[in-house]
Amino acid sequence: MHFIPYGRQSISKEDIDGVIQTLQSDYLTTGPKVKKFEEALSAFCGAKYTVAVSNGTAALHLISLVLLNKGDKVLTTPNSFLATSNAILYAGAIPVFVDIAKDGNIDLDKCEELLQKDSSIKALYGVAFSGRMLEQEKLQHLKEKYNITILEDNAHAIGAEYNGIKAGSCVNSDASIFSFHPVKHLTTAEGGAITTNSKEIYEKLLILRNHGMVKTPDMKPWEYEMKELGFNYRITDLQCALGLSQLKKLPSFVQRRFEIAKEYDKAFQNTPVKPLYTFDGKSSYHLYVVQVDFSKLSLSKEKLFIKLKEKNIGLQLHYIPINQQPYYKSLGYGDETIPNMDRYYEECFSLPMYPLLSEEEQKYVVESLFEVLDV
Repeated sequence: MHFIPYGRQSISKEDIDGVIQTLQSDYLTTGPKVKKFEEALSAFCGAKYTVAVSNGTAALHLISLVLLNKGDKVLTTPNSFLATSNAILYAGAIPVFVDIAKDGNIDLDKCEELLQKDSSIKALYGVAFSGRMLEQEKLQHLKEKYNITILEDNAHAIGAEYNGIKAGSCVNSDASIFSFHPVKHLTTAEGGAITTNSKEIYEKLLILRNHGMVKTPDMKPWEYEMKELGFNYRITDLQCALGLSQLKKLPSFVQRRFEIAKEYDKAFQNTPVKPLYTFDGKSSYHLYVVQVDFSKLSLSKEKLFIKLKEKNIGLQLHYIPINQQPYYKSLGYGDETIPNMDRYYEECFSLPMYPLLSEEEQKYVVESLFEVLDV
């Protein structure tokens, strides 16, 4: 069997043709395709405004500069890629790590406990981990009762819905971000976006994305003014041409991920391999995560990774607890009481999950996993 990674892009001839047409046009960097992609994303998610940027981390950075003030305490999860909490630091704010719930998402009940005790907490950065959206009714409750700023990090979750609320619609948050890295649901090679329903936030993001510059109709033809200390976080027309083509196929990509998740769920019934959560329509399944209690087996998780790699299967771990990273420890983190996250780190790992994963490949993954675990 050839190598089966945990995730990979799905690129068609239509995608390639769209990029080639843009290569042959007058615009390669920021041009009409960027605006079209932003409008298409807004329509898909149901948000008023979208700002596309060079990558998901740039999206987190810019929105943090808009939403946060220096010294703000921000509730966030240890179960994410580094960029989520790093963006809080970029803005001079203070991450406060909160334990996770059983589905891998930040525990919003624990968030409320902290909000009740500490009125200096100003914001919540929640991650729709693995594609499973945050509990929207709880987000609404926290926003209304405690008047906090909420960002939904939906890097994993484009295409997901929670009781009719679409990821990125910002119904119960101030803003949302997406990532379009190749392993995500749709790709622009690298790329990201911020969605919001606030015109004020939108206009600030546009300025920060382009060096903090403003150019108005009343200025001389060559004039522009730098209003803010901004960045070059622009995305290109080439990337957005690919994104537009991919966005058309996103529903079919998500549907295929549903099919794969249901097959995994069926395969793992009554076995020591437990899905982090079973299919309920609230995740778009960027990842398919399972738990194994290795204390009951003769095999370690490290050995499992090695043995499956020998069988050409690429497992991955999402994620190492951010608060345990050396840099965060140097800032005084690392002693938080987060038993669910600690257990998650010991037991969980991600299996291959992407639309091009064939039935034969998935069957091989399951059989190989059972063989190595000797179950």
